[in-house]
Amino acid sequence: MSIDMLVYEQKEKQIRIAGLENGCLVEADVFTDGGVCEGDIFLGRITHKIELANGNVGYFVNIGDIKEAFVNAREVGLRDLEAAEGQDLVVQVCQAQRAEKGAKLCRALQFVGENLVYCPYRMDIEVSSKIEDKERAEALRKLVLEHTEGQEGWIIRTAAETCDAETLIEEMGVLRQKYEQVRVRARKAKAPERLCEKANPLYDFIAKNNTSLEKIVVNTRQFYEELGAKYGSDYEVELDKKPFDKYGVEEALLEALQPEIKLKSGGRIFIEETKACVAIDVDSGGGNTHVSHLNSEAAEEILKQIRLRNLSGKIVIDFAGSSEYRFLKSVIEQLEEGLKRDKVRATCFGLSRAGNVEIVRMRRRPSLRDLLTDVCATCQGTGRVEK
Repeated sequence: MSIDMLVYEQKEKQIRIAGLENGCLVEADVFTDGGVCEGDIFLGRITHKIELANGNVGYFVNIGDIKEAFVNAREVGLRDLEAAEGQDLVVQVCQAQRAEKGAKLCRALQFVGENLVYCPYRMDIEVSSKIEDKERAEALRKLVLEHTEGQEGWIIRTAAETCDAETLIEEMGVLRQKYEQVRVRARKAKAPERLCEKANPLYDFIAKNNTSLEKIVVNTRQFYEELGAKYGSDYEVELDKKPFDKYGVEEALLEALQPEIKLKSGGRIFIEETKACVAIDVDSGGGNTHVSHLNSEAAEEILKQIRLRNLSGKIVIDFAGSSEYRFLKSVIEQLEEGLKRDKVRATCFGLSRAGNVEIVRMRRRPSLRDLLTDVCATCQGTGRVEK
């Protein structure tokens, strides 16, 4: 699924972004302007230490959010954190707050640009695996290596494939400067304080979909003019007061919150998000369609819904018919191939002994349901009535 249109709508402090392919909604996200987002950097204050499994240790950190955030003492590439309550710490949000859980933090800061990611605590250069031209990937790696200063690391994003050398070198300098600004500000700041705020999330959506993107629609004149000046030669930029209504996004979002999805073959998919996992059931619905065709259709729809609803963590799927591997082999391969195109890292672990197909997808943002709805204060989410 390749996004060819981005629809941006801001009302007061709420920002909503939708990605469409051929007029159909395939991805959506909601942000709060000024709220805590993935990528934000804070000077936080440790409130208390907790013991984790296997002798590990973690810390709760006050970053000024509604809920305290969490950082693990053990982080790849860094020494284990040994801190005391009341100590200040520079941290970055690696997972935004969701439901009843606070944000997750990391200490290995990253500064994301359009073509590069600056990693001041790393000492290697990584190239996006989605740059399929190996010669071009190696040329980019050598270019970045030649302009690397001291001990620092870089990630070359997919968007860099069509970028010229001068632009990349200039971006390296800009990202280094951002890091230095954070260091200077951290020395003067009083925790909890935000040291660096992530740029408008629309820019990240543009960078992730630059190869397929054709059109951007926004509802604010200031942003329309800003985007027109920056991207007017690359994409069509349109201004509309109610773009979500015009392009059917509002209706599509309501459909994406429904637990039941009807398939063309007559079958149905039921999706239930729980605290432990996401449970998905495929039901034939009493139709006459062959089970293998039904499951194949369901697998394609499940891949779409995983991305649209931003389902993450453990995803357990109960397909229709027999749960033997020989009957589900083609469906598992279909899921594996589809997950390769997912911009969020996801792995299909095949068939469990209980006969369910299991997927684990990295949790980066809250699900669409968590972003758009709250638990009912009366029934606490059970949603059942007395007989």
